[in-house]
Order: sequence, then C-alpha cells, then structure tokens
Amino acid sequence: MEIIEIKLIETPHILTALPLLVELNESTPKHLLEKRLLEMTTQNYKCVGLYINKNLVGISGLWFLTRHYCGRTIEPDHVIISKKYRNKGLGKLLFEWIYKYATDNGYESIELNTYIENIKSHNFYENEDFKKLGFHFLKKL
Repeated sequence: MEIIEIKLIETPHILTALPLLVELNESTPKHLLEKRLLEMTTQNYKCVGLYINKNLVGISGLWFLTRHYCGRTIEPDHVIISKKYRNKGLGKLLFEWIYKYATDNGYESIELNTYIENIKSHNFYENEDFKKLGFHFLKKL
C-alpha cells in the first residue's frame, strides 16, 4: 500500500528537490540549479514536496507576495511530478494541498506561469479553474 504525504520541505533539506528540478530543467546545469535553489530559500520562497512511501516524487515551489490586482497571493513555481508517477492524480492532490495551505494562511489568490509549449499543464490548470490573464515576458541580461 502506498503512503502519500504532502508537506513543506524544511530549508536544511531543500536540496532533496534537486533531482526533480534537474528533470524539469534539463538544459540548466545541476550546479547552477543548486546555487539558485539555495539562494531562493533566503527570499519569500518555500517548497512543498509530495512523497510516496517517503520518496520525493513531486514538488512545487511557492512564492509569497502581495499584488495590487489580486491581493495576498501564492505563486506555485517549477511544479513537477516525476515522469514515473504522472497521470495518477498526484498533481491534483498537490494542488489541493496548496489551496488549503493558501486559505489557512490568509492568502486571497493563487497565480502561476507555465511554458507555452506545455499544453498538458495548460489543460490541467484550466481544469483547476485557473484563468489565462496575459503573457509572461522575459529578457535575459
């Protein structure tokens, strides 16, 4: 029997998320992902992990901020379920945890970005009642 647990990853254990970040960001060197992840923990960031039988199989970063148009918001970021565990309803369970965490902590909204080519994620988020509001632009310096 599988035991599923969803909880925040404590900062001293944040690097346990690195293998999933590598899976999600294949073109970014592992050492750079590690450096960035450690720096993120010094900002308004936490990471939630989805565990099956104590093995980390899914993550979502969570950014905490206030925006003029939507109030106190949580932004899930780098959401991934390991390839072996996809299409089993785990993403829905992870987001149910995020919704509860947000409401329990006084947040008014959840907003996120997803890559244009990631059509499966678009369908998932639309099924979760997220609405498309605009485009996310990036300029690398």
